[in-house]
Amino acid sequence: MTPDKLVQIATENNEPAWFVEKRRMALDVMDELPRPTIQRFDFHNWQMTPDVSNRITTTVTPNKDYVLMDIFDAINEYPELLQKYYMQMVIKPDENKFTAYHTAFLNQGIVLHVPKNTVVEKPIEINLVQDSATSFVSHVLIIAEENSQFSFIQKMTTTGDQAAVANCIVEIVAKDNSNIKYAAVDELGENVTSYLSRRAYVGQNAYVDWSIGLMNTGNTVADFDTDLYGEGAHAEIKVVDITSGRQQQGVNTRVTNYGKHSIGHINQRGVIMDRSRLIFNGIGHIIHGASGANAEQQNRVLMMSSKAHGDANPILLIDENDVIAGHAASVGQVDQKQLYYLMSRGIDKKTAERMVIRGFLGDVLVSIPSKIIREQLVQTIERKLENGQQVSENS
Repeated sequence: MTPDKLVQIATENNEPAWFVEKRRMALDVMDELPRPTIQRFDFHNWQMTPDVSNRITTTVTPNKDYVLMDIFDAINEYPELLQKYYMQMVIKPDENKFTAYHTAFLNQGIVLHVPKNTVVEKPIEINLVQDSATSFVSHVLIIAEENSQFSFIQKMTTTGDQAAVANCIVEIVAKDNSNIKYAAVDELGENVTSYLSRRAYVGQNAYVDWSIGLMNTGNTVADFDTDLYGEGAHAEIKVVDITSGRQQQGVNTRVTNYGKHSIGHINQRGVIMDRSRLIFNGIGHIIHGASGANAEQQNRVLMMSSKAHGDANPILLIDENDVIAGHAASVGQVDQKQLYYLMSRGIDKKTAERMVIRGFLGDVLVSIPSKIIREQLVQTIERKLENGQQVSENS
């Protein structure tokens, strides 16, 4: 699509001039930018940037305590808020080819703004559905003002089985003393090639808890970043991933400690079945001056097939002396002694394997603070394991 055509479509959709210009500038630089880097994972031959122009409307339930609305409504009703935060403070359009594509071709989104000193007792839930007949360029912008507290649950699914692309970004701005529990279950279809980016800016004594279930059945590039800018900023990142068939997934999970006494913990668990491939990169970076910071991580992968391929790569970048940092990583096949023990008690092999997997994922699942998302994730895991075992039996 040419810049002139993009501007024409955006203008016809009554988008404000600043938003249209942001689209045009992103399209201008997109071809010059590199793709994001996922160590030990090559996806450069994937088709990830088709033209897309149709807008997808998201219906949300209004609430008097906070703003929750479709992003295209928000850019007209709250222009100052969007100009300040959308692809501005957390993620920039020109970071890489995919962020530029996202900015240029955005066609769906949600904005959540929780005011100062607001405590939302009931979880805020959204369900984003991709029609595989079109590409899906979705943006979720969450702004938590000072001393606010809430839980946010996001689910993404696909209808249809056509080949498509998903480019989805979540930006969280967690201002001082805010407390956010973000939970997501991604269940995009097997013919959907996806780029998923989630990032948070965490202020002084603010807390962000990420709980992410990567249950997509298609090829996926996932880039999760948390920047701990404030003193005492704290983030917990939990990722559960299951791959099957010939699926390929590369996951970067990074925490950068800028603030003194900031805390960033990563806990990733992956299960690889059939001929699939999963790469976990856990990256903890403590910047010079972030004294008293804590950066710890676990990256563990369980391979259920001799034909599967997995990596768990812990990376620590430490530029300060007075810190606590550590990592653990493991890649291995299912414990045959555990299987033998279960099968000796009359349990069939398929059920025994699923019990071992549930046990392997259990440490992460029990640490997810949202009971709703735990239950949804367990159901999704069971469904994916059942489908994966059927694929194994037929291959």
